[in-house]
Order: sequence, then C-alpha cells, then structure tokens
Amino acid sequence: MTGIPSKCPSCHHDMVISQVSCTNCDTTVVGAYELSPFAFLSAESLAFLEEFIKAKGNVKEMERKMDQSYWVIRNRLDKVIAEMGFKNQIKPSDLKEMRKDILNRLSNGEIDADEAARLLTELGERE
Repeated sequence: MTGIPSKCPSCHHDMVISQVSCTNCDTTVVGAYELSPFAFLSAESLAFLEEFIKAKGNVKEMERKMDQSYWVIRNRLDKVIAEMGFKNQIKPSDLKEMRKDILNRLSNGEIDADEAARLLTELGERE
C-alpha cells in the first residue's frame, strides 16, 4: 500500500481524506477528514524522524548515529517541523552558530564544498 498523497497532483493544494473502508467487511465511511501533519513529510524527513524517535529525542545520540554535528541535526529537525506546517522561529544567533559549524566542518574535511554550499543555502532560505 502506498502513502496517502498530501498534495493534489493537478493544482498542488492540500488533499483531504474523503473515504475510508474496512478491509474485513467492506464497510465504507464517506466524509472530509484532514490529513495528519505527518502526511506532509518527505520520505527523507520521515526517515529522519523515525531515527529521532528511536533515539528518544536525544540529539547527542543522533549526532553519534548520523556522524553529524548538533547544528546539522537541529537544522534537519527544524526542516521536519516546517514540513509539518508548524511555525519554527530560529534565532539569528543560532543561524550564526549553524553557519560557523558548517564552515568548520568544511575546513576539517568532514564535508565537501558542494555539501557546505547546500547546507548554507538551506540556512539562507530560513531567514
């Protein structure tokens, strides 16, 4: 079974569930039901969130599992929050620290220039 599409393939507006059926007796219920915020997550964000839950929300554990810095993990979590449609305020001081961390990782050879550019671009989109 595939996931429920959260956006209309024609006009890209939000979808609603209008019918559900029982797999046992074929009872069908028709109505308009909103999708869960989780339905709006990309496959990448959903996989990240699953790992985050397995780590019991422990960012330090995620740093070890993913071999990423605190700020990279935090950035990915902020992206998940935004995809779910929740407002997420990032402090300018946090953005400064995130940029600094990305540049440090680049200078230490942990990431290449393309990855650093992508991460910096993502940060710029959040201002």
